Amino acid sequence: MQSYQTVIARVLLASVFLGLVLLRLSSITSNPDGYLQYQMTLGQFGLPGIFAPLLILVQLVGGIALLVGFKTKIAARVLAVLALFLAFVLGRMFPEVFFLYLGIAGGMLLLGAYPQTAFSVDNIKK
Repeated sequence: MQSYQTVIARVLLASVFLGLVLLRLSSITSNPDGYLQYQMTLGQFGLPGIFAPLLILVQLVGGIALLVGFKTKIAARVLAVLALFLAFVLGRMFPEVFFLYLGIAGGMLLLGAYPQTAFSVDNIKK
């Protein structure tokens, strides 16, 4: 039963980041100025425009890696750092977001400490 719980935790944590990417890409593609608006939104938080594609890329690659269980330890730690970064950047304007991202970072750190989950690419024998 415990192995199934860790799979569910891994998939749910991956869905957070993949869901954010899908929502962001949907808003970018639905508006002709969507990407520029996304960059401007990041600028309101003090982030330069280069962070726009980097955030999308890290969340997409890390989310897919977690979803399939590929290099789970590395992906979880990278996404934990990203979640902490977003907690401190976004938490300045939205205190509730600060605590949400802290919780996500905690889950990622736990997954990074115990990356061996069932139904993952990491567990396929070579």
